[in-house]
Amino acid sequence: MNIIFERPLFFAAAIILIPLFYVLSRYLKPLFALSLPLGPPGGVPYKPPVNLKYLVRFLKVLEGLGIFLLFSAAAGPHFVYSEMVWLNRGADILFVLDVSPSMAGMDMGGRNRFEASRILIRDFAERRPQDAIGLMALGDDAALLVPLTTDRESFYSRLEALYIGEMGDGTAIGTALSLAAFHINGSTAPRRAIILITDGENNAGSIHPETAAAMIGDMGVSLWVIGVGSGGMVPISYVDQTSGILRSGTYDSRYDPETLRSLAESARGYWIHAPQAEAFSQAFSRIDDEEMVISRSGTIRREESLYAVFLITALVLLWSLRAIRRYALGALL
Repeated sequence: MNIIFERPLFFAAAIILIPLFYVLSRYLKPLFALSLPLGPPGGVPYKPPVNLKYLVRFLKVLEGLGIFLLFSAAAGPHFVYSEMVWLNRGADILFVLDVSPSMAGMDMGGRNRFEASRILIRDFAERRPQDAIGLMALGDDAALLVPLTTDRESFYSRLEALYIGEMGDGTAIGTALSLAAFHINGSTAPRRAIILITDGENNAGSIHPETAAAMIGDMGVSLWVIGVGSGGMVPISYVDQTSGILRSGTYDSRYDPETLRSLAESARGYWIHAPQAEAFSQAFSRIDDEEMVISRSGTIRREESLYAVFLITALVLLWSLRAIRRYALGALL
């Protein structure tokens, strides 16, 4: 990133002539200036109530900088930078994240299942900037939170704002998968994938999960089902955002891997069991490898004109100089 000038002679003139003018004025001014003492003859010479030495210097700096910026604006300044662009389309990947209270189970290496999911989803998105990634939340109902997009800031912002219990206490897997199929159906990406992350079995909604999964398979979309967490008594801890109450204790995790495996098979997709944090991380590495699109990128040169910035700044400085001299000093300097 750098700044270039369309007419560099103006910029060179500013660098050479302005300092030269002030140097010459400093040494030549005494030859043409006449010193007139103020005050009664034979009395004490007049002294201003404040020392104007530093103020005079400040005004000269202000004036010099304003003139310098005027010359620079006339030189046609441009900010030049290179930007990477993708020459082909990446994959379309839609995450369906379970946010029911059971995802607060603390069996992911010191984190609960929900927090571990958010961290791995963010890391995955950072590694694949060319892909369009979307986010859905799953609970009693399901909702698309972020449509397929390459705008990572919007994606990260909504991912961070998501909380346990946002979609209710149930697990409507069938509803979520059918909605995901609807939103990815029109995609023309070379690879399309839906990634379901859940720790439970379908207990809400009116659509059977295997019916929705079969529809996804018929569309030619890859379905990844990641079953996160372990069975049995699991410690749980999360803040209920509705009441602000910390809910903690243990619960009986009725986790059935075979049901989720059958769901993946209905879509001719992939099933990954992730009972611990390491297996969960490896699941994302596997998806990253399997859903890879060979991407071609290039760089383009972009320019942004700085003419208005230089000109407006110069005018503000010179107007400020005039205002100080006229209204604060009564045009004495």
